[in-house]
Amino acid sequence: MFSESLIRLKEKNLLREIKNRNSPQGSRILMDGKNYINFSSNDYLGLANHPHVIESSKKAIETLGFGSGASRLLCGGSILHDKLEKKTAEFKGTESALIFNSGYSANTGIIPAIADEGSVIFSDELNHASIVDGCRLSRAKKIIYRHKDTRHLSELIEKETAKRKIIITDSVFSMDGDIAPLKEIYELCLTRNSTLSIPNFLLYIDDAHGTGVLGNGKGAIAHFGIKPESWIIQMGTFSKALGSFGAFAAGNKDAIEWILNTARSFIFSTALPSCAAAASIAALEVIEKEPKLFDRLWSNREQAVHEIIKLGYDIMDSETPIIPVRTETVEEALHISQHLLGNGIFAPAIRPPSVKEPRIRITVTAAHTAEDIESLIKALSL
Repeated sequence: MFSESLIRLKEKNLLREIKNRNSPQGSRILMDGKNYINFSSNDYLGLANHPHVIESSKKAIETLGFGSGASRLLCGGSILHDKLEKKTAEFKGTESALIFNSGYSANTGIIPAIADEGSVIFSDELNHASIVDGCRLSRAKKIIYRHKDTRHLSELIEKETAKRKIIITDSVFSMDGDIAPLKEIYELCLTRNSTLSIPNFLLYIDDAHGTGVLGNGKGAIAHFGIKPESWIIQMGTFSKALGSFGAFAAGNKDAIEWILNTARSFIFSTALPSCAAAASIAALEVIEKEPKLFDRLWSNREQAVHEIIKLGYDIMDSETPIIPVRTETVEEALHISQHLLGNGIFAPAIRPPSVKEPRIRITVTAAHTAEDIESLIKALSL
């Protein structure tokens, strides 16, 4: 049934395959019996294999077992889920927080919960696929604004008369590595909400790649010095810089309670294992105790960016440890990726439909050494 479609994908060099490692996640990984320096992971702080994270997860299994057995609204949650939600709210500076099983399930559950048929959503054109799907699942009118273009966004807003307007944006765009102009978007919402007795502008921020990276780890809100208003909802993940698994919504108490009662991906999902919650709690503790992790992350990022640009590559206005190397064609991206692989560097090609323009997506972490980055630069000197 699907053979012809698969053949067409292969002819266009768009057929994907899964690669499995036989080592822990980290700056160096073992695949197919070969060791590689890993520049493809979102484990920005190197916490996926941190001793405190691992030990905390082990203890949780010993005391609470592994499987959750039910949704949170039944008996699936444990005291660790509650502890993680309280710690996340404190970390994000909000009244409340709620755990989801992944960033994808968070966005596809929360967005339909906060947007109804009387709402209009304004979404950045480069928002993550999970946001796109969340918008599609909602009953709201969807309007796409040009990437990071707040003037265009403002013009579109002025044309709409819906009771509730929701602006949705990634904080860090996962394939381009640039940062949303959140300060300007915040001011746009603040100006309009300040004239109303009940704010009708919501700002929904997907901080998956900002949490643990921006604002000394606290994310995009802290990075821009934005007050966590009652009309701001932050979504983030534990699965990237925090090295664990799962996601969260953070906001004011009423917003989180509404999401708890209406987000289908929360209500109808088995709860995360308690050991995952324990790992996330431990990761937050590490972040608080080891601020030098951020210094290493950003120092490594600056070293890599400086050298990659010197080689003449286009990094597409990257502002974060996500460093895309733009290529003209899919074939060029595959060639560079294969060349890197042959030189002990794992950095796969990113192709349509994941992105419009093919590229190598390099992610630098705090766990990389100066020698790792030098190896990358040497390999990129084709």
